Amino acid sequence: MVLSGFERRLERFVEGAFAKAFRSGLQPIEIGRRIARSMDSGRSIGVRGPVVPNHFRVLLSTDDSHHFESFALALARELAGAATDHARSEGYHFLGPVTVELVEDSTQRRGVFDIQARIEQAEGAGPRCLVLPGGRRYAVTSKLTIGRMADCDVHVQDSQVSRHHAEIRTVPEGHVVVDLGSSNGTMVNGIVVNEHLLTPGDTIVVGNTALRYEADA
Repeated sequence: MVLSGFERRLERFVEGAFAKAFRSGLQPIEIGRRIARSMDSGRSIGVRGPVVPNHFRVLLSTDDSHHFESFALALARELAGAATDHARSEGYHFLGPVTVELVEDSTQRRGVFDIQARIEQAEGAGPRCLVLPGGRRYAVTSKLTIGRMADCDVHVQDSQVSRHHAEIRTVPEGHVVVDLGSSNGTMVNGIVVNEHLLTPGDTIVVGNTALRYEADA
């Protein structure tokens, strides 16, 4: 079976820092596939093309909810990223940022879950910024280049960082970090990425330097 891009993304997540947690029981790829199906079935025609749901409530049994509790935030972020990957591959559009909630539902049986999907219009999101380890803040505009060269918008003095390492780009859903073919790769929340939709609170690591993506005050 050939895996789609979003399925490969979730497999990498399962094989990463949380490998032990997914040796048995409900698997993220099952939830991801259901989210993808809810996007396919919930699409409508927009000005720029098909518009699909961007907010997903995953209703989990009490047992599964407790099992996922310690890494629920990381899992929700990866599911949101996988949904974005699926939308990109299908030419879908969103009217706001993609969000996933993992919600306990006592009516669900262990290993069984439901998805509630809806389209949410983006409200006026506040400005975003990147925060360096020393506390210096960079406002995220249409594009920010991160690297070791002085001409980068975010100049990082780290020998493990490539000259032009990564970029923060503005997309309809918010901001994505894109690796620019760097030597040592780019990580978000401990996972190596080529492109990743950012959520405030995400930690981007380039070389040995961690940058926080935050809502600007």
